[in-house]
Amino acid sequence: MTKRLLLFAALLCIMGTVRAQLPSVVLKDLAGKAVSTDTLSNGGKPFIIDFFATWCKPCNRELDAIAEVYDDWREETGVKIIAISIDQAQNINKVKPLVDNHGWDYDVLLDPNGDLKRALGIQMIPYVLIVDGKGQIVYKHNGYTDGAETELIEKVRELIASDN
Repeated sequence: MTKRLLLFAALLCIMGTVRAQLPSVVLKDLAGKAVSTDTLSNGGKPFIIDFFATWCKPCNRELDAIAEVYDDWREETGVKIIAISIDQAQNINKVKPLVDNHGWDYDVLLDPNGDLKRALGIQMIPYVLIVDGKGQIVYKHNGYTDGAETELIEKVRELIASDN
């Protein structure tokens, strides 16, 4: 019986139909203020969490591509991007200059010990989550190819349409 339950749970996770709450991990923003991840929200609207590192070229390409359309996304859907750096402590000082140089208008949090990354079972970056207005993780994707941001906003649109 236990094997069947585990298999069923694994299949649900693979199919992406399991809605999970964000785990509670305390991170810091770029100003050093503590932020508990279970309090992240967007006023009842969906938000996107994008895990990145300063040294990850695909991550930077993804965040640049989103930056080009972010104003349009916000105007259309109200979606918010929260970028979470997994740079280790010795590289934390590189995050703010990178964000500033790229002109990313995202909320940026720091996960130098990988606490949130580990709690979510993330193995590779870039890694993107879409969280609905109720705080449930409804979509996960890792890796980046040019144009993948289009799929991301489509998922947000579908989510908003299903809520109306």
